[in-house]
Amino acid sequence: MIRDSIKSETVAAMKAGDKARTHALRLIGAKIKDRDIELRTSSQKPEDDAMIVEVLMKMAKQRRESIEMFESGGRTELAEQEKGELAVIEEFLPQQMSEEETRAAIAAIKAELGATSVKDMGRVMAELKVRHATTLDMSKASGRVKEALG
Repeated sequence: MIRDSIKSETVAAMKAGDKARTHALRLIGAKIKDRDIELRTSSQKPEDDAMIVEVLMKMAKQRRESIEMFESGGRTELAEQEKGELAVIEEFLPQQMSEEETRAAIAAIKAELGATSVKDMGRVMAELKVRHATTLDMSKASGRVKEALG
């Protein structure tokens, strides 16, 4: 389980005295705990690893956006800190689909659903999310789906 490996990595980082890694792992743990609290009142709870991957993907996206902003603003020290956190977050994410794999998955779903125009984009995106949400950046996939249907 991802949750267990994050906890063990946190302990290992603390014992090694790696402050930056410990900080990043504690941030991940805090976000996961926040999500656990949110889901307490939820009627349907997602599978634990899927929920954690969702949290990690959101954190990674936030870091990438921050890195971009810091670099454009000339704040390289903050960008480097974010890059360090992003590297730790990405350790726990499943391998992302390549460009070719993404296009193949979209083509397969498009054929299965008989999607022909941009009007079918919602159905294709929904199916893509069900099948590949943990291994695919959905914001990038959106552009690929529009391109395939357009």
